Amino acid sequence: MIDKSRMILKDYQPQPLGQKSEYAVLLPLVWSDNQWQVLYQVRSEGISQPGEVSFPGGRVEVGESAKEAAVREAVEELNIKPEQVELLGEIDYLVFAQSTIRCYVGRLDLDWQALQPNEEVARLFTVPLDYLLQTSPVYYDLTSKVLPDCDFPFDRLRGGVDYPFSHHQRSVPFYEGLSENIWGMTAQFTHRFVEIMKERL
Repeated sequence: MIDKSRMILKDYQPQPLGQKSEYAVLLPLVWSDNQWQVLYQVRSEGISQPGEVSFPGGRVEVGESAKEAAVREAVEELNIKPEQVELLGEIDYLVFAQSTIRCYVGRLDLDWQALQPNEEVARLFTVPLDYLLQTSPVYYDLTSKVLPDCDFPFDRLRGGVDYPFSHHQRSVPFYEGLSENIWGMTAQFTHRFVEIMKERL
């Protein structure tokens, strides 16, 4: 049994437990007004999460890597060419509910103000990288509650409905003082990117 287990596990590639979907986004850097800026998009009203600030991104399709998905989604949403995207690397990723979201940083070789994005994008805007390097988001605590009338077997737990489930506490980042509402995963990826930059500058 041990020999068989050794053979089975030797080349096994671990996956996040419970993952049903994988997504990838591109955190785009553009040169504008004599400085590096992070490019954001506001999602159009006709798609999920309308009006939210996000990075170009979407589901990783069968047969492609997360890196390929990040570039493909940026190309599709921003209406650009693949050769206009220079991937610089990947930063830390998020595992949330049953999804994994990977984040790649890329330099866009273009004039962002001349872009004509597709119908998924309502508008584009930038935030100077220097501003983000100097300004941290504010993290707000969000607590969810257990509904005791669901069919979960609380009677099997010591403490029942009062069991201290750890996932009921979340800390959600918001960037303050900007004209657009950058929050949630987009703010978290932004913050992590600038943290990595500051740690190594």
